[in-house]
Amino acid sequence: MRDSKQDILNFWFVESSPDQWFTYDPTYDDEIAERFTLTYTMACEGLGDAWSQSADGALALCLLFDQIPRHIFHGTPRMFATDTEALAVAKYAIKRGFDQGLPHEQRFFLYLPFEHSEKPADQKRSLELFEGIADHNPRAAHVARQRYDTFARFGRFPERNAILRRPSTKEELAYLKTITSPSKL
Repeated sequence: MRDSKQDILNFWFVESSPDQWFTYDPTYDDEIAERFTLTYTMACEGLGDAWSQSADGALALCLLFDQIPRHIFHGTPRMFATDTEALAVAKYAIKRGFDQGLPHEQRFFLYLPFEHSEKPADQKRSLELFEGIADHNPRAAHVARQRYDTFARFGRFPERNAILRRPSTKEELAYLKTITSPSKL
C-alpha cells in the first residue's frame, strides 16, 4: 500500500476538520484524490486486507472504502462502488469488538457503512449502533434516524437516484424537492 493506515487516520482525524468531511469542497476533494487514489485502488485490489485485523487498520479501510470515494468520485456512481467492501470491514471489526476500543469520533466512521447501505437489516443495525453512541454524538443518532426513516419509506435513498440513473417515483420526486442540503449520500 502506498500510504500507511496511520497516514490515512492522520489525514482524516488530524489534518482535516469535521466541517470538511461532509461538505462538498472541490479543493478538498482534489487533495484527497491526489493523496489517496493510488492507495484506494490498491485496497480495491485486496492489498490492504491484512489491515482489517486491527481496530486502526479496519477504521482506515472503512475510510478508504466508504469516505474516500465519496470525495474522489463525488457525483458519480463510483462514489458508491466500494460500499459493500466498507460494510464487510465494518461488520468484521464490530464482530471482533474493535469499535469498543475506538474513540467515539472514530467509531462513528466504522458505523457509517451501515447507514449507507440500502439493505433493511443494515439500516436497522445502523440505527442500533448510532443510538448506542447518542450520548456522545446525538447529531449522528439523529441523522441515522432520519436516514432510517427515509429508507423505511422508500426502500432506498432517493437522493442517489440521479447519480445512479435510477428512475424516481412521484413520491420520491416530491420528497427530493424538500431536501435543502443532500448529504454525501
